[in-house]
Amino acid sequence: MANPSLSLQHIVRESSLTENAPLLIMMHGYGSDENDLFSFAAELPEELFIISVKAPYTMQPYGNAWYAINFDEDRGKWSDNEEAIASRDLIAKFIDEAIATYPVNKNNVSLLGFSQGSILSYAVALTYPEKIKNVVALSGYINKDIFPTDMDTKNYANLDFYCSHGSVDQVIPVDWARLTAPFLDALNIKHSYSEFPVGHGVAPQNFYELKAWLEARI
Repeated sequence: MANPSLSLQHIVRESSLTENAPLLIMMHGYGSDENDLFSFAAELPEELFIISVKAPYTMQPYGNAWYAINFDEDRGKWSDNEEAIASRDLIAKFIDEAIATYPVNKNNVSLLGFSQGSILSYAVALTYPEKIKNVVALSGYINKDIFPTDMDTKNYANLDFYCSHGSVDQVIPVDWARLTAPFLDALNIKHSYSEFPVGHGVAPQNFYELKAWLEARI
């Protein structure tokens, strides 16, 4: 059962392990909710303790966001980076709460994010690398404006990323995603990057690849 006292509303799939389970936290995309990625849970390894979280900002008429994305004539499409940073830090706080609340291993925490959730998963891992082991970043990109200024002082040796993108993504251009691998290379961070011939979504072969990647690392 999900604990309602934690900072973020969430749903849980318990692990087959009764203690020290590897933890996977799922973060949905813009305009969605905690049920979206949770559909993956039944197909993922049973030893994973899975928590799917709901973003804090409510949208009208429905859905939720980790931060505002606005469209206007002057700036085109732009993100509210202050809200994004607040959500980044809220997720980090939630990770600590989840570790204190559920029978999970604090040294084996993975993030799985889609789109806006993926953008934030990069930010959480690169800001708080001591909290994270693995990141599955689907259909997102690197937003340096929500990263810390002291990245050169941080130890990223424990991090490992699985990054994927649709080659015909109409929401987040694949060119943005292709900047990820060189960025992670420059920080000597372990990663793999894949593209699939789809739009803004997760192809079946993409899911099977990320599942195998996760299985090898938990």
